[in-house]
Order: sequence, then C-alpha cells, then structure tokens
Amino acid sequence: MKESKGNPKSDAHLLAHFSKFKSAKIIAVEDSHKIALVREEPWLTQYEPQIQRRFDRYKDAIREINDFSGNILEYASVHKFYGIHFEAWRKGWVYREWAPAAKQLYFFGDFNDWDRSSHPMKKSGRGDWEIFLPYEQYKDLFTHKSKVKVHIIAENGALDRIPAYIRSVIQDEITHDVAGQLWFAEDFNWTDTSFTTKNSLHQPLIYECHVGMAQEKLGVGSYQEFEEFTLPRIKAAGYNTIQLMAIMEHPYYGSFGYHVSNFFAPTSRFGTPEDLKSLVNKAHEMGIAVVMDIVHSHAIKNVNEGLNEFDGSDHQYFHPGDKGYHEAWDSKVFDYAKREVQQFLLSNIRYWLEEFHFDGFRFDGVTSIMYHHHGLFMDFDSVDLYFDANVDEDAILYLQLANTLIHSLNPQNISIAEDMSGMPGLARPIADGGIGFDFRMAMGVPDFWIKTLKHKQDEEWDMFELWHQLTNRPSAERSIGYAESHDQALVGDQTLAFRLMKEDMYFSMSQLQQNLVVDRGIALHKLIRLITLTLGGEGYLNFIGNEFGHPDWVDFPREGNNWSHQHARRQWSLVDDPLLRYGQLDAWDKSIIKLATDYQLLASAPAVQLYLDPDKKILAYERAGLIFVFSFHPTESFFGLPIHVKNAGTYKILLNSDEKEFGGFQRLDQNINYPTDKHDSLQLYVPNRTVVVLEKI
Repeated sequence: MKESKGNPKSDAHLLAHFSKFKSAKIIAVEDSHKIALVREEPWLTQYEPQIQRRFDRYKDAIREINDFSGNILEYASVHKFYGIHFEAWRKGWVYREWAPAAKQLYFFGDFNDWDRSSHPMKKSGRGDWEIFLPYEQYKDLFTHKSKVKVHIIAENGALDRIPAYIRSVIQDEITHDVAGQLWFAEDFNWTDTSFTTKNSLHQPLIYECHVGMAQEKLGVGSYQEFEEFTLPRIKAAGYNTIQLMAIMEHPYYGSFGYHVSNFFAPTSRFGTPEDLKSLVNKAHEMGIAVVMDIVHSHAIKNVNEGLNEFDGSDHQYFHPGDKGYHEAWDSKVFDYAKREVQQFLLSNIRYWLEEFHFDGFRFDGVTSIMYHHHGLFMDFDSVDLYFDANVDEDAILYLQLANTLIHSLNPQNISIAEDMSGMPGLARPIADGGIGFDFRMAMGVPDFWIKTLKHKQDEEWDMFELWHQLTNRPSAERSIGYAESHDQALVGDQTLAFRLMKEDMYFSMSQLQQNLVVDRGIALHKLIRLITLTLGGEGYLNFIGNEFGHPDWVDFPREGNNWSHQHARRQWSLVDDPLLRYGQLDAWDKSIIKLATDYQLLASAPAVQLYLDPDKKILAYERAGLIFVFSFHPTESFFGLPIHVKNAGTYKILLNSDEKEFGGFQRLDQNINYPTDKHDSLQLYVPNRTVVVLEKI
C-alpha cells in the first residue's frame, strides 16, 4: 500500500538531500568500536547514541524473550496455544482466546445449534478464556468446515465475534454473514523439501501478482486457476520469485487485501487453505520462491469481522483513542509495545512460513509502522526526523524481532520493506545498527518515471538526473528496483504503458498498422524497463501483466463502477494474439529477465558509468561485464559514437531493443563485431530510442 503523504520526497530525493552530509569531510579518529552503520556512514555520527540505543534495546528484548520463552521461536508460537486445537492427551478440542477486559465469552456455532449461552468459557488470571469439548461427545457435531463464532459480553455490549486465531473464514453467499470455519483437513503432502531460495535471495526477480485478478474471466480467480494457468506463464517469463498480494482474509475485495480482518486465515474467496498450499508447492517445484505481502501496519476497524474492540476495550491489540486510529487508511494501529501484540504478530509470521511454506514477506506500510505520524504529510527533509520523538521505537524493535524470527526459521527467507521515508539502516543487519530487512523497495524510482512522463517532453529528459535517481542509494543496503508496481496501476493512476500510449492502445496495437504514438510508447517502455532492471537495485519487480503493457488500470468491483470485474482481471488474450504488439513487449521482457539471470546482473557490483551526453541523450555503463548503451534521443541516430570501455578487445551485440521481434525497426546488424580502437573505445551506430547490450568475445 503506497504511503499516504503530502508533498512527498522519494527515497532517491532523500539521498540526494543527505548527500551533503555524506560527502562532508568529517575529520575524526577511526573508532573500531563504533557500530557499523555509523562507522560506514559518517553523516550519522551525531545520531550514534540513538542508533546504539536501538541496538541495545533489541539485545535487551532478546534477553527478556529468552528468559520468558526460551527463545524467539517459542515466543512466536502462541498460535499453537490460542485458537482451536485438538489435544490428543485430553481427547478433545480446546478453544482459547485472549480477551482480558471481557466480562464473559461463549463459544457457539453449528455444533450447538448457534446457542449463544450453552457453552460459557472460563477465564484464567491473565485474561485468557478457555473451553474444552470432549471428542466422544462432539465428534459428530464439531466437524471439518462447520461454522463457529464467539459471543463476547463486554463494555461495548454483547457481540458475536470471529475467533482471533481462526484458520478459515467464510461468508454466506445469501445472508453475507461472516463466520469462522473449522478446518480439520488432513496434512498436506508437501513435495518441495529440496527447494531452496538461494537464487531468489541472491538476485530476486519478482513477479508481483494478485490471485483474484490473475485470470481473464469477469470474476474472481482461484488458487487452483492461478496454479494451472498463471504459474506456467511466470515460469516461462523467467522470474524466480512471485509476490502474492491480498492473501490474508479481508472482507472488502476492493481493498486489495490491505484491510485485514483475520490474520491467520488465507482468504476463502480464492479457495481453500489446501489450494493455497498446492499453489506454493507447485511454484517450488518450478523453482520459484513465493513471498507473501504481509500487512502488520494496521488492521480493519470493523467490529463484526476483525480485532477491533475484541474484548470490549479500544486498547487490546491497538493503541487507545486517536493514537490507535489511522486517519488516512480508516483503520486501527497496533500497539507494538505490548508483549501479547508482539506475540500475536510474530506468531502470525511463523504460521505463514511454516504452515504454507512461504519463503518470506514483503512488509506493507513500513513507514506507517515506524513513525507515530505514519509518514502523513511528511517530507523527511531532515536527518533528525529518523531519530526524534515521532519515531515509534517500539515499532522499530518489533520490526527487528520480526526479521530475527524470519531468518531464524530459515536464513534463506526473504524480507522486503516498503518504506518511503528513507530510514537509514532499514536493510542492514541488526548487528550493524540496522533493522534487519534483506531489501528495501526503491520507491523513488517509479515516482521518478511518473514525474518524468507527466511533466517533461522527450527532448527535456535529463540524463544526469536519470543516472542519479537510479543509482543513488545506500551502498550497503540492497534495493528492489521497479518501474511500476500495483501502486502505479490502481484506479486513479495509470500504468506506464497507458501513460505512454493512451487511448491508442485500444485501437492501434495491430502489427499490421503503424502508429507513431505506439512506436514511441513501445520503444520507451522497453528502455525504461531495462535501465531500471540494470541500474535500479539488487533486485527487480514487475506487476502482473505490466511486462506486456497491459492496457488497463486496476479497479476492483465497487459501487462506483457498478461492481464490475472489467478492470480486475488480466487480458492474456492480448499477449497471446500474434497480430498484436503486446507480444513484442512480452518477448522483450523475457529477454531482459533471461539476461539478468544468465549474467547474474543483480548480484554483480553496481554499474560503472562509461559515457553520458546530455544533448545526444546517450547513457552508457558497464555492469556484470556487459556494456549497456542507451539512446533516449527522440529523433536522431548516431554513427561512430565512441564509447570508452575498461577492457579492450572485440565486442558483439548480445541484445538490442530495435529487433523486429521486440517491435523495433531492425536498424542494427547483430552479426557485426566491434573491436576497440587505440583509445580502447567502441565505435557504435546507436539508433534513436534504442538500447544496445554488448559482450566481449
């Protein structure tokens, strides 16, 4: 979920702002005892006490967790205690709930004909409630897929609620009533034991997708359909990781999964929990890692479906009063300082990793988590803002604990942070003074592309700015670069393809006709994606369908569009039609993803600039031993363009965007070799709006 903010500065802008601190000649005696983040980033020297305090607080928290639970894995296992479980030693089912402020809880459902008073629960001294159902008495009543709720009498009245740790939630199609569903399926037969995320962690090539909108039909897609029809497309496209959005149960489909009601339940609108397990298992069989978009930044405020006022108070899981309300998202804000909330969220992480074999998470709304102001109307134009009283240090600690847990369960698990504030050390190890994420989303990159396309003519594109925005990031923090994600495609915004080609996409995408707007759009779409892939980070992300220039924005069924699915689907028939130009963009995307894979581009050292000409709109650089020469000039081609390279020799064209199969004009001869001259330069022909990739023979 893109952070709500006023007059935003991208992370790239932030880094530019702070470059004056980084480049300042700070004269100090090298202190080997300084924490690594400060030692390597001297512009943070004055904030060393705060950074050290965060690390010390983390160490204290780990000691307390070890004293309290033995280790963080046990600390994050309360989902095995709370909720509904069969206890063989007692020969029956136990249901437990944490609701300290409640006056009385009653368990009810199909098993007792929905009698709200016949099954009272007993309260323990620490606010836990419990009831036991003997197997022999309930074996024919308390059954797989039957429905349950809990009736809670508290300060907010007598309300029917859904158990907080329920594993499945279902909505009645006629009455629209939402209830918990008992899920006693047999253990899933996993066949992915040999799968490793090494490649994905090394250089993640992420295909961001939404199961419900992944099919072409005017309706909600299923886990099974995604496994059968969409996974093969992703495999063929060459991506090594998928990022699944909207998996946690959410009552409103149009929220894109961001208003979560039931944190331990995969949404039933896509199918069963076993269907989701099968999807993950199949992805692993294909060699594809599966990362889940996890929403721990806020929760739905609904009382009927969610956690809000569960025990009658406004401060059980959330902060009390206004502090517990996110005004921009109309949702509730967790109190990360509470041990019970920490355990709830950490157990949620462990549950998804172990029960469904997810390989990690992309954490939504990390900016909102880290600051009391949630990043709203903030420019983050001062380093002080990363360390002042508006930083929620309890939330920082929670994120450190979350990353510790994720990597304790499997060192190859992947954690990605969505943050627009530019928090220093976000994607650095905790021992370095960081927060422990493996990657941070390079949110400034798509903002840069949108700003450029909206406000600049092609002749005004600034090559210096382009290089700066795509390369200026913390050297010790890995970033996921992307030209666009779901944020840029959602209603109210536009995909890059639509920004480039507008309505011409609907009428002029045939290969049998020529259209200057479409020609320009296709050329720039290819250049933008490759330069973002090769310069924008140590990982790369694409949103489902955008690789072939899907023509529509994303708009989920809602009252405002008469509950239409027209824009909540992917029109695969467009890319499958050999007469349409969508296939040319798809072929290009496959080629650049293969290039990144074959040459380990994202795992290599950052690019080294070789040539930049602001007037010719030419930018050339070397990465992973390959030479990339981009021409963004709208009209002029250049003959004999000298590009100085580090390694003399003879070079061949490995890939060029002007090939006919990619929608180009085939102005380059792939068979010509290019020897360096006495100045170690290549003399190249570079057509306008083209990128040429060369390799030394």
